[in-house]
Amino acid sequence: MKFILLKTAFRLLSLLPLRLLHGMGSGLGWLIYWASAQYSARTRENLRMAGLASNEVEYRELLHATIAETGKSFMELSWLWLRPYAEVLGKVHEFTGQAHITSAQQRGKGIIFLTPHLGCFEICALYLAQLKPLTVMYRPPKLLWLDEFMKRGRERGQITLAKTDVSGVRLMVKALKRGEAIGLLPDQAPGAGEGEWADFFGRPAYTMTLLGRLAERSDAAVLMVYSRRLPQGQGYVINIEPLLLDLAASVPRQVNAALEQTIRTSPSQYLWSYNRYKTPQGVHMPAQDSARQDQA
Repeated sequence: MKFILLKTAFRLLSLLPLRLLHGMGSGLGWLIYWASAQYSARTRENLRMAGLASNEVEYRELLHATIAETGKSFMELSWLWLRPYAEVLGKVHEFTGQAHITSAQQRGKGIIFLTPHLGCFEICALYLAQLKPLTVMYRPPKLLWLDEFMKRGRERGQITLAKTDVSGVRLMVKALKRGEAIGLLPDQAPGAGEGEWADFFGRPAYTMTLLGRLAERSDAAVLMVYSRRLPQGQGYVINIEPLLLDLAASVPRQVNAALEQTIRTSPSQYLWSYNRYKTPQGVHMPAQDSARQDQA
């Protein structure tokens, strides 16, 4: 019964205008913030340790904006996944960097899109999928009813979902060999044996190594794609920037440095509540990094 009510509520929310959903999302963000001590503490810690504010007043303003933007990211999901595809794409009012996609296509190579948890990252894949076949890594949620909506909402345009396992990696390799595109969340903590420790805003974060392996194997273009949420539910803008990697050096470190630069463009819209600095089960942090983490 509970699942039926949740599914019904999710469907009803999708009928509301995006502007109203974003307004409701601001309130939801504060509700979640005050309801979960762990969630609020992690948000404050990650944001403060990033050092993006020069004084306490700026930090408070950034924290409050972050709380509201995080709530919007939850409330907009029903609209993004259940509204007609063309209507969702119509909310993208600016798209810059398409020339980088064209350049990669002219080389006859595939494309690796990196999409951080910034702004409305869900809309990035949906928009790109109208331009080119796109295989995106997908981790099924624990809630089965939400998985149903997630698949329906994400598998549109030319999107193929690939699970975060060996079979999913194989799908991505095949897609790149065909000259297609794949999508990765570069700031998602990988499992044991799938990453290395690299600084992220001055703190060690276990970061995926899959990108380096795929880039070396395919010679694909690596592009950073990120969105920004416009005020008052007006819609979104999407930006694409090339990421030139030195595959002989640490790719995770290069990626995290690029992510920092990208996040600084709209810091309040980054998902600071995500447990980016966790130590995955079976992973041991080097002693020197552990000492720096404790000092931080």
